[in-house]
Amino acid sequence: MTGTPSPAPAAAGARAGSGHAVVTGVGVAAPNGLGAGPWWAAVLRGESGIRPLTRFDASRYPARLAGEVAGFVAEEHVPSRLLPQTDQVTRLSLTAAEEALRDAGVDPAGLPEYAAGAVTGASAGGYEFGQRELQALWSKGGQHVSAYQAFAWFYAVNSGQISIRHGLRGASGVLVSEQAGGIDAVGQARRQVRRGAALVVTGAVDSALCPWAWAAHLAEGRISLADDPERAFLPFSADACGYVPGEGGALLVLESAEAARARGARVYGTVAGYAATFDPAPAAPDGSRLAAAAELALADAAVRPDQVDVVFADGAGERVADRAEAEAIAALFGAYGVPVTAPKSMTGRLASGGAALDLAAALFALRDQVIPPTTGTGQVAGDCPVDLVTGAPRRGVALRTALVLARGRGGFNAAMVVRT
Repeated sequence: MTGTPSPAPAAAGARAGSGHAVVTGVGVAAPNGLGAGPWWAAVLRGESGIRPLTRFDASRYPARLAGEVAGFVAEEHVPSRLLPQTDQVTRLSLTAAEEALRDAGVDPAGLPEYAAGAVTGASAGGYEFGQRELQALWSKGGQHVSAYQAFAWFYAVNSGQISIRHGLRGASGVLVSEQAGGIDAVGQARRQVRRGAALVVTGAVDSALCPWAWAAHLAEGRISLADDPERAFLPFSADACGYVPGEGGALLVLESAEAARARGARVYGTVAGYAATFDPAPAAPDGSRLAAAAELALADAAVRPDQVDVVFADGAGERVADRAEAEAIAALFGAYGVPVTAPKSMTGRLASGGAALDLAAALFALRDQVIPPTTGTGQVAGDCPVDLVTGAPRRGVALRTALVLARGRGGFNAAMVVRT
């Protein structure tokens, strides 16, 4: 079995921690709620944020639905001096980071100078910035960067703006693995905590609801063309017709268990295991490596399959991809062997932000002892042998361990185990 589990030795000269990294703060920007509290309440109500696009005129496109973060007014959350040099995704990221640090009850300014950093995922957000630069390039006068430079600059500045605003001068970085990026970023952040970082802001927020990005979604041929928001994104359903794009995600504050304990911080849960794998070429006989990522993550956490209480699925909303994921889950846990949910049915697929939001949902599910529902999907397809939680939240269950799965375009797979 091949893959990339998370254990890593401490860097030379670094203060090594115990290896236990815990989440002490959560910040959320999602189509069905701005802020962790409003979002989680909407999730438990089964309230969807998928609706007709308003960011631009989509009336002439065959797909017209998306998950937009409603009610977000950048001027209310981001300093005015930053507005000219930021776009939607960076503004949403700054807002989520602010909430996560406030929720953790920590002021980075009180930490040693290089003790805190930021490791985030990024993927599609560069489209909006790139389109803006291309429009400027075609306009008269001025010097403008190329589209390639725009993407590169965006990936650096998204994490960089968080670091600059909060004085996070420690190890930082950006991981680009599409939908898997939100998990991969947290996995890398755990490495930094193990190497001695006191605190890392991590996770992902993404946004690419602009004409240029929309053309890319359509060209790929996997986007849902349905007009009914309640029937557009149906993970594991026989009627699944593709995914709905969305924006948003979650940022988490990750720190060592010792540091959190020392300052009396509230802990949402422990990042107990992580692994990443990469799919072979499409024609290869061994197919998806998602199951391998899950097995490696469980091994990293020293958790048996029968100790997993819930799986937060990738939930592609496409028949072939859903069937492959269902088969991977059934191979590991047995047919209908563990409750499965895909709350992204209420937000759409958020690129790198999607898996980070699922991690937040898993942590809140463990805290509140409730499994959020997969909306839209009524009856699970017969070739998807999973115990999918639909309709309403599942309560009265004992939850200690959750497995979160994610797949990114191009063959990326990631899995993470979180525990109480």
